[in-house]
Amino acid sequence: MTTGKLAGIARHAQPKGPMETLGVASVTVAEGVRGDFRGARAAMRPGRKRQVTLIEVDGWQSALVEAGASIDWWQSRRNLLVAGLRIPREPGTLVQIGSSLVLEVTSECDPCERMDALHDGLRLAMTPDWRGGFAARVIEDGEVAIGDEVRIL
Repeated sequence: MTTGKLAGIARHAQPKGPMETLGVASVTVAEGVRGDFRGARAAMRPGRKRQVTLIEVDGWQSALVEAGASIDWWQSRRNLLVAGLRIPREPGTLVQIGSSLVLEVTSECDPCERMDALHDGLRLAMTPDWRGGFAARVIEDGEVAIGDEVRIL
């Protein structure tokens, strides 16, 4: 079984607000990443399709190289950074982080125009092979910390 590691956690408290990086976080069905604006808002919608977002280190790095950019991962505005694991590009994939958090991938997380505001061409570089990341909903609550094991169920 292939496993990876949680390499980063980030959230933003308000729409278009600054991202805050964390060492640990509570992630719940009711709130997504606790304190994250988008996760709490999504929890109130039927289907909760985008409570939490994930991005892979390899995909982010590939996009940066292609765009010729040098930007911190959290500026991608994704919540969780995964290292050493290729997440299947398939809605319905279950991902466990730490001892109890379970997320269900609901869709590809398409990059927005804000990526080009960071660096011209970054949005296009994030488009192939789900480099922009994964939208997910919380299936089982959990506390997560940088360094936690990430695996596909």
